[in-house]
Amino acid sequence: MDALLIKGGRPLQGDVVVSGAKNAALPVLCACLLSGERGVVQRVPRLSDVETLLRLFEHMGVSSEWRGEEEEVLVDARTIRVPEAPYELVKTMRASVLVLGPLVARMGRARVSLPGGCAIGARPIDQHLKGLRALGAEVHVEHGYVVARARRLVGTRFVFDLPTVTGTENVMMAATLARGTTVLENAACEPEVEDLAAALNGMGARVSGAGTPRIEIEGVDELHGPDHSIIADRVEAGTFLAAVAVAGGDVRIRGAVPGHLQPVIQKVRETGVRVEAAHDGTLHVHSTGELRSADITTAPHPGFPTDMQAQMMAALTVATGTSRVTETIFENRYMHVQELVRLGADISVDGATAVVRGVKRLTGAPVMATDLRASASLVLAALRADGETLVQRIYHLDRGYHALERKLCGLGARVERLRELRLAA
Repeated sequence: MDALLIKGGRPLQGDVVVSGAKNAALPVLCACLLSGERGVVQRVPRLSDVETLLRLFEHMGVSSEWRGEEEEVLVDARTIRVPEAPYELVKTMRASVLVLGPLVARMGRARVSLPGGCAIGARPIDQHLKGLRALGAEVHVEHGYVVARARRLVGTRFVFDLPTVTGTENVMMAATLARGTTVLENAACEPEVEDLAAALNGMGARVSGAGTPRIEIEGVDELHGPDHSIIADRVEAGTFLAAVAVAGGDVRIRGAVPGHLQPVIQKVRETGVRVEAAHDGTLHVHSTGELRSADITTAPHPGFPTDMQAQMMAALTVATGTSRVTETIFENRYMHVQELVRLGADISVDGATAVVRGVKRLTGAPVMATDLRASASLVLAALRADGETLVQRIYHLDRGYHALERKLCGLGARVERLRELRLAA
């Protein structure tokens, strides 16, 4: 399996362009299943999770192809032969559950394996199933699969027990073809939910209120194929913010949406980093590498995103003073802590809170990535560490970042991908 060899100690300089958001691209691609027409989705990042979804489409009888150099995907879902997502294809990707709502809404039936993905805690899909049942579907779980059937879904009022991004997206997609009006309460407010709603409305759906806790969907009889461009990846942009903070340097992050990043920008500024947002969305980031401590508590949008917790912790390892990081979303999202400690960090965990005592220096060492954002945190810490750091199991990283090492090298970092590295037992 591949690994990254990183030689630290070099500040970052130059410009970097943010890719389209994985967490927006996956649901928009799944929305293509709602239409009997061809669709085009632009600014799709070339990630392993996206490739997994397109292989799943092929299994269903849905064709897709990459076009040109603009990260554009053409999807032809006029025929869906097999409304099923088998375990073998989706065991590594939690977002595979997003085909459930579109398949039930359009085909009247679906058989979808319970999802996999990063091992960062229990992420049940009960809200997805409750929402589909509220719309009139018969749903049960058997032999590791969700099996759902419905002649035609019927509009309803559904209150999520807690905000869930993929749950909101799944039920929202299903409701677009339901008879009558659906109101979703306590819905997730993330920008990716807004982007999906924009794509659905471009297909002829009638969705209002996305981005707020109350979403209203007036069902229609059919949808057109999408022609939609995916929003910028706020987590990738935030990762570069944290990278400049910890490594030092002067970088312009282009193509971001600063409004989606306010909690991250605020915390990065608290550490003493200068961040300026231009009218075109460019973020100009300057850091001396001398950071101050900051306390972070993750929360659903518009709070500090859980997907940025590990990256900011990497920066805080070298901040003067003591920082406290509290994780409120996932109960098992501190697996990067022990790996950061291997690099010389001083971190202790007590329940949901990690206490980070800043150290003067980090030192390179072999480390192991355990999940997507944990892998990013190790890369960031390695940029600061003295000597060489070998980050292993970076297939996690490839699930969510397009060519991260190439982009970092473009900023002057010394990062090399080692192909098919054989690890000692």
